[in-house]
Amino acid sequence: MEIVEHINNIERPYDNAVITIGNFDGVHIGHQALFHEVIEKADEINGTSIVMTFEPHPVRVLKKNGHPPLITLYEQKVELIESSGIDVLICIPFTMEFAEISAKEFVEDMLLTRIGMKAIVVGQDYTFGKDRKGNLELLQTYAKNLGFEVIVADWILTLNRSHDRISSTRTRKLVMAGKVAEVQKLLGRHYQIRGVVTTGRNRGGRLLGFPTANIILYDELCPKTGVYAVTVEFGNKKHKGVANIGYSPTFGDQELSVEVHILDFDEDIYDRKIRVNFIQRIRDEKKFSNISELSDQIKKDIVKARKILS
Repeated sequence: MEIVEHINNIERPYDNAVITIGNFDGVHIGHQALFHEVIEKADEINGTSIVMTFEPHPVRVLKKNGHPPLITLYEQKVELIESSGIDVLICIPFTMEFAEISAKEFVEDMLLTRIGMKAIVVGQDYTFGKDRKGNLELLQTYAKNLGFEVIVADWILTLNRSHDRISSTRTRKLVMAGKVAEVQKLLGRHYQIRGVVTTGRNRGGRLLGFPTANIILYDELCPKTGVYAVTVEFGNKKHKGVANIGYSPTFGDQELSVEVHILDFDEDIYDRKIRVNFIQRIRDEKKFSNISELSDQIKKDIVKARKILS
């Protein structure tokens, strides 16, 4: 996949460009369906499949404060879009200056002249241009006058719930509620966090008998505190594990930590970047009366995790 990180880096229009545009936070199955339609249309007209996104997320520039945590940071979003089979990813640096571009200028100058758009795939609520004044009706008017095709994708709905539209907002709420098994249905994959293994409080192996990888998170969106069955990836390997997200109430800690006990594993992975996939929530975080009681509970958690991951 070709990655273009500024519109000015496009040297010439693409051949029969078919494009979809959005933030695509989470790259959930609704987004994936848009990408699939783009690829199908590009194949039909012997064209180029293109995704346009923005970095940083426009809300961060326009609202400054109160923006929600991102489901996928840029690095993972690029990986997921590439895995969908898209030819080109155009990432527009989102600034206040960019936000001032009118709907007409955006379509004529950027999409048609620079990119060579022949068709655009959008959702039913698509808006564009300054103050989001461009809508689907205006886009279809431009299409008629300027000679390109608008393909309106159907909503992708949650399985067995015909009125629950899949969205980034819904995905985010489920992650924050710890409902990671439900999140998998929306993403088409398990929710993943990434981070670097760092030195922890030296309790896992020494006090409890269960060494843990303590993670400095890259991601902004962390599942609800509690214990989870997980898989852990680093390099080309995947391992089973149990993760604890919380404040270690038994020890009276005040800072949120993410600790992962990797099953049947004894390698040194300090300073390694790892990925943790959340499969299923096992229980709430709990304060235990002593270390022995906590250790016994961890044993039970491991048994449950093995069953879930078997």
